[in-house]
Amino acid sequence: MSAAISIQGVSKDFRIPGSKRRLRAVDNLNLEIERGSVFGLLGPNGSGKSTTIKMALGLVRPSKGKCEILGNSSLESSARKRIGYLPEAPCFQRFLTGRELLFYFGKLSGVKKTDLEDRVNSLLVRVGLEDAGDRRVGGYSKGMLQRIGLAQAMVGDPELFILDEPTAGVDPIGAADIAAIIREVREEGKTVLLCSHLLSKVETICDRAAIMVKGKLALEGSVESLTAATDFSSARIEGLSAEGRKQLETFAAEWHFDLSTPRRSLEELFLELAKGDGDLE
Repeated sequence: MSAAISIQGVSKDFRIPGSKRRLRAVDNLNLEIERGSVFGLLGPNGSGKSTTIKMALGLVRPSKGKCEILGNSSLESSARKRIGYLPEAPCFQRFLTGRELLFYFGKLSGVKKTDLEDRVNSLLVRVGLEDAGDRRVGGYSKGMLQRIGLAQAMVGDPELFILDEPTAGVDPIGAADIAAIIREVREEGKTVLLCSHLLSKVETICDRAAIMVKGKLALEGSVESLTAATDFSSARIEGLSAEGRKQLETFAAEWHFDLSTPRRSLEELFLELAKGDGDLE
């Protein structure tokens, strides 16, 4: 079976206005994204991520090389019918309600009229907007816009999702909810290309990741291999008594080991308080 996304020797040059010079935004990029996986595309601003996404979507033609989506050229409209896309800054018709917006995109995606109402209702619940579905999109917060944007990407039940900063402007609870939806989509056998600056989220939900720098591929591999530390080892001991702790500290001092107390992240603390009753366990 072909890869979900195949980027083969792709480069993209843009002409600099008022000059004969050209700017190379992407330089000889090669990537293979397997079906049924979540792939993180990372890099600083100006690294070529957005240009790569636009070429994968067929919105920008490569200067060299080719992009294939689910076995078809990304320049073919048939390939784009199987993609759900959430841009970094979605801009929707402000006069529509969230429900109307999903009906609109559902019709554009070819969803059968008999299935569309149930599909829209289930998606509003899935993204946590069941109580805001009949409000105009113009009154939505940034976080709500990202949620309805994710729902519109899902409404056509695509095989491949391309999500550009899906948690931008979303609070930690919303970001955790979106991450959970991405995991569910992967369990359904779908493929996700995720572009995000929230590296902690990428680390927890992506199977593989690539880092781009100045238009070139700097590093690519499984998240486990990219985050593995080879210069130290660690162990977690649960239920250690005070006396056991003292003995462990003595042993660590003898063998010149560093002994540290594990900490939870600020995000974990925030979510525990916000989703619970305000009390810590």
